Amino acid sequence: MSPDHPPGLDLDRLRALLDRERPGLVSGPLSGRLIEGGRSNLTYAVTDGTSQWVVRRPPLGHVLATAHDMKREHRVISALHPTDVPVPRPLLLCEDEEPLGAPFYVMEFVEGTPYRTADQLAPLGPDRTRGAVLNLVDTLVELHAVDPAEVGLADFGRPEGFLDRQLRRWGKQLDASRNRELAGIDELHATLGRQLPTSPAPAVVHGDYRLDNVLIGDDDQIKAILDWEMSTLGDPLTDLGLLVMYSIPLGSPDSPVSTTAEAAGHPTPAELIERYAARSGRDVSAVSWYTAFAWFKLAVILEGIHYRYTLGQTVGHGFDRIGELVPVFVEHGLTTLRTDSADSADSRKG
Repeated sequence: MSPDHPPGLDLDRLRALLDRERPGLVSGPLSGRLIEGGRSNLTYAVTDGTSQWVVRRPPLGHVLATAHDMKREHRVISALHPTDVPVPRPLLLCEDEEPLGAPFYVMEFVEGTPYRTADQLAPLGPDRTRGAVLNLVDTLVELHAVDPAEVGLADFGRPEGFLDRQLRRWGKQLDASRNRELAGIDELHATLGRQLPTSPAPAVVHGDYRLDNVLIGDDDQIKAILDWEMSTLGDPLTDLGLLVMYSIPLGSPDSPVSTTAEAAGHPTPAELIERYAARSGRDVSAVSWYTAFAWFKLAVILEGIHYRYTLGQTVGHGFDRIGELVPVFVEHGLTTLRTDSADSADSRKG
């Protein structure tokens, strides 16, 4: 495959489909490139030399349909596009596997930058960095303010028992990757189970909301939220907990897991929580649980990567150091819960 014809993207078949379904959209020969940085689903930029679009499809090879549901992603951005939530405009869903070998969808190309590391934020300077991250919170508030029923997403998930199911799901994921002792991870899982909070009213949850899953424009505003593959109806504070987790410095130099928390001007976790609470009106008193759950979930994901690495199934830069990072995530999770318990005890004494 040439650079203009990346694997998984048959441009001739795509052109024929677009000409049939969206006549007049394409005005010249298509070329395409793979956009790096996606977690699992493949994302391509496609252009006819004048206009540009994005094609999103599952990974190459055998995949679980439920984990790479193009119809589901297309549905949520189609529902949200008329709202104040910034998402790319959806153009076409193709459930037929004939053109590209898998279902896919096409959406507009949005100009913007996904900031993945503190070094990438550095040229913005402290004030602009602070503003961009605070805008991230404001946009999350906008997402969680959408009434699922009003946009046709009333049946997009099962909010009842959401946190319990999530905890059990990630516990099973951990069991599937066990090949070494991990001090504290069972304690973290069990404590989360004992302290399960009562969820607020359900909302559309992104599921992986963080700075490098949005596109930020030159004006530091969020132009589009991307990567909706984990979205559902559920507890909105899971999105906040994950955002807070990614805003805490790992204390691990040269970590293979990207974080922007060390960037100059980056708001503190407390500032993000306070801003979300003030703008959403939600009770965030249990946010420590959600943050600890985020640490646990990421620990399980990283342990799965480490497990595959030990089996020789994962190659690439940084994978050899993932395993040593897992205990760091576990300890952060335990510390978050212990600190919260100590603060609660102190407040009762006071």
